[in-house]
Amino acid sequence: MDNQSLDSLVRRVSEELSSRGLIHRDTSSNSKGSPSPILMNPPFNWTGVDLSDPAIFTERNHPGILSPADPEGLSALMSVTPARIGVGKAGARYRTRAWLLFQADFAVTQDALFREVDVEMLEQHHLFTVQSAVSGGRQEYLVRPDLGRRLSPEAMQQIAGMCQKSPNLQICVGDGLSAAAIEANISRILPVIIQGAASINLTVGTTFYIRNCRVGIMNDIGDLLKPDVLILLIGERPGLGRADSMSAYMAYRPKAGDTDAERDVICNIHDGGTNPLEAGAYTLQLARKMLEKQASGIRLRQLEGAADGNS
Repeated sequence: MDNQSLDSLVRRVSEELSSRGLIHRDTSSNSKGSPSPILMNPPFNWTGVDLSDPAIFTERNHPGILSPADPEGLSALMSVTPARIGVGKAGARYRTRAWLLFQADFAVTQDALFREVDVEMLEQHHLFTVQSAVSGGRQEYLVRPDLGRRLSPEAMQQIAGMCQKSPNLQICVGDGLSAAAIEANISRILPVIIQGAASINLTVGTTFYIRNCRVGIMNDIGDLLKPDVLILLIGERPGLGRADSMSAYMAYRPKAGDTDAERDVICNIHDGGTNPLEAGAYTLQLARKMLEKQASGIRLRQLEGAADGNS
């Protein structure tokens, strides 16, 4: 576009805005000798946001497709899944509201990954804190999962000096990939497991918290404390907009070299998934089964299958 065409376009836009009372033409001239448009008091807030919060429930589940073939069916489908369906499009791109929701949910994920678990909550549950072999903070934790699977030498010394040896159940809490998951669920699931264990005469070791923790750290703890069943309550990898989901990993007499094949897991523990209270009861039920069969993971499934076949 040449300068003459550009000047003509600016003139037409200025005249349109002037006719609507949004600007007026200054009587003085600019460097080109043309009247300068001056912004009048607009009839709306130029600095405000004219979109509602896309993260609230009603907006999150509001279809972005302007004319769906089955509006009721689409709304019903969107209400039962967190998947990003029915968001619509503007040309070949997302609609603005869908993009803003993506950014808001991504912020929740980042916060869960990099935030520390609340110290007051740990003190409330009498959990002392130890550190994995990660020494470079959360960034190192994310790129070096192998370090998160090992206890630091200081942690080994602290655990050996403060924890009961060879309990029936040893409970550990680890931040994993979401501090928010621990804060949201631990206050409800932990009492259920501890009180339930006492009611069936199972000893529970000294519960503690592990910073920058991965699931494989169970092996080091098993070698150190020799529990019959080890339970690790750990934050799951957050999804977009979902950061409060926790897992309970369990193993019968874990030791160096064990893999996920020797472990069981109760996952998706949060109010919208497996209720924390129910998860606590199920964790205790699974622990009793491990003690009875003296196995966990694939080996436990094999023993259960053999028992079912014999019956």
